[in-house]
Amino acid sequence: MSRTPSFARVDAPATPRRRRGEWIVLVALLLLLAVQLFFGERERLAADARFRPVVASACALVGCKLPPWRQPAAFSMLARDVIAVPDRPGVLRVQASFRNDARWPQPWPALVLTLSDADSRTLGARRFLPADYLGETPRAGELAPGQSAQLAFDIAEPAPNVVAFDFRFD
Repeated sequence: MSRTPSFARVDAPATPRRRRGEWIVLVALLLLLAVQLFFGERERLAADARFRPVVASACALVGCKLPPWRQPAAFSMLARDVIAVPDRPGVLRVQASFRNDARWPQPWPALVLTLSDADSRTLGARRFLPADYLGETPRAGELAPGQSAQLAFDIAEPAPNVVAFDFRFD
């Protein structure tokens, strides 16, 4: 038995083989973490033009699916109107037609509608998702390049003095 107290004993240094194994395990865990982060954040990364080519290449290797590329600025508003529905007081009819001017198919955009009074004060604003303005009608999930679309739906008038409106794609 050794007479040296346990707190004063010096353990033999780890063998190089043991240290190498520790480094291999550490690197493997870091790689696993990177893969997990990639799969968890791939949709957010793919939405950024800087990272999309890298994410697309990685997904091509492992077989994952990317969401379609979205560029709301590539939609053009062709016609738009917000009118009072004559036989339904307090109801406004929103009508619009727009076109996908991108060179690739895009998912249906979200549509932001802002209603204002004569003094340009915002009386109401809402972001309409495709399910809000397409309704139950089954349609293709994307608009082809150059494809136009028309929509019409009714909303409640937020105040009786609405005189202006603005559309924006989101």
